[in-house]
Amino acid sequence: MNTRRHGLAATAALLGGALLLTACGGDASGQDKDSGDGKNPAAVDGATIRITPEDRSDNASINATAVKVSGGKLTEVELTTAQDGQEVPGKISADGKSWKPADQLERATQYELTATARDTKGRESTQRSTFTTVSPDNSFIGSFVPENGSTVGVGMPVSFTFDKAITDRKAVQSGIKVSSSSGQEVVGHWFNGQRLDFRPEEYWEAGSKVTVKIALDGVEGTDGVYGVQDKTVSFIVGRSQVSTVDVATQTMKVVRDGADLKTLPISAGAPESPTYNGQMVISEKYLQTRMNGDTVGFDGQYDISNVPHAMRLSTSGTFVHGNYWYDRGNPPFGRAGTSHGCVGLADVEGARAASNGKWFYDESLIGDVVIVKGSPDKTITPDNGLNGWNMAWTEWKAGSAA
Repeated sequence: MNTRRHGLAATAALLGGALLLTACGGDASGQDKDSGDGKNPAAVDGATIRITPEDRSDNASINATAVKVSGGKLTEVELTTAQDGQEVPGKISADGKSWKPADQLERATQYELTATARDTKGRESTQRSTFTTVSPDNSFIGSFVPENGSTVGVGMPVSFTFDKAITDRKAVQSGIKVSSSSGQEVVGHWFNGQRLDFRPEEYWEAGSKVTVKIALDGVEGTDGVYGVQDKTVSFIVGRSQVSTVDVATQTMKVVRDGADLKTLPISAGAPESPTYNGQMVISEKYLQTRMNGDTVGFDGQYDISNVPHAMRLSTSGTFVHGNYWYDRGNPPFGRAGTSHGCVGLADVEGARAASNGKWFYDESLIGDVVIVKGSPDKTITPDNGLNGWNMAWTEWKAGSAA
């Protein structure tokens, strides 16, 4: 079901839970007229303060905290954590009619908010609200790539990984809108209950801007578990670079914006450990990294602490990387595959001197595409890394919940 919890709906809070105060309006005995429920006195005139969330709210949004006033202007608003009194920064609007915190609040935290306003006659009103934000157990967050403001290659999908399994996939996918300045149609695909990727039918157009609007605050992803994210991020698609590894010739041709840039000799996987075929996207870059065969099923066969110019192509451990330990007794690069499934480039130890490995590392972006063909191995599965390009467009669209 695509619902929002009552404590998160700002409109409901404003209409049904307005906290009304007045600096006057007492009866002949000098007592304020009270609503009778012990919560809010009824406003007769003066400034009326409305606080979201309502007093004593539980499971409150971490994004929707706000103060609004009518019939006057805010003079002071203080929001603190109830446990240690730590003040949360915020700002009163230029017209004095509203206030909101500078950043989203923390989950599973009790807050105390005090707001003071003054009406046109100088009379002051004060209102308080104590509320507790939604807990991690009752909320979900989606981590995503690429990063806001980054420049990426044309193959980079927008990939969300949720920290809890999502059962209402339609509600969650509907809360995420991905668009491109190129006008390309962008469709989401669920690989499982925790991973949702977005991409167009073909690679992104070079130079385009992609915008991701995340409106998951209050969306129920599974029974009693709600989203908390409310933000918009964007990234730029850089030049188009697609490199093709031909295992038959042990070469990699680098093509940029449709023009051949360079052809490099490589060493692909050995016959007993061939390299995957298919379209693979560079998802991580490491100037140097450790590679231990124990972590990917090659027990004790290698453990190299300083592999230079390493770029990840799959979750299961496929990289294109520099190789300085190549056995000089073997044929030179470009003659035979000798790796454990990676694509090796001639390099030097230390990742500093000029080499083919360094050149390709320096020329590559996260999101660039590396295509492998001619290998005796199978085609990589679309969910092994950011490699959804290996799925037909009709099948991709069939995995959309929206």
